[in-house]
Amino acid sequence: MATNYLINAALDAELQYIDTNVTQLFIDSALCATYAEANATYKLGHKTTPVISVPGDDGTAGRKVTISAITDGVVDSAGDATHISLCSADTLIASYPLNALVAVASGVFTLTEHDINNPDPA
Repeated sequence: MATNYLINAALDAELQYIDTNVTQLFIDSALCATYAEANATYKLGHKTTPVISVPGDDGTAGRKVTISAITDGVVDSAGDATHISLCSADTLIASYPLNALVAVASGVFTLTEHDINNPDPA
């Protein structure tokens, strides 16, 4: 099998799209495939304008962006959050599992800082 190569600029372009276009972060009770699922069907909470770093080296063999810790997310419904969805005003950009379940009831939710990695091709 051939080894692939992709320059960091190409990996960063994908991650830069996330940094540039995400305006909403949702905590959801399931993996989402559409904006409607992220923003309504499975939504338990939201954070407007999450802080996302510019792409950089991930310390291994790839690139990353970092989603800053959230201390003031708004709980919309009680339940167990298992996924994060990153969206623009009307488009689901990414949906992925949380490292650990987050039980929310009312008020605010918090999340620790986490990375989205884009590994070098194998």
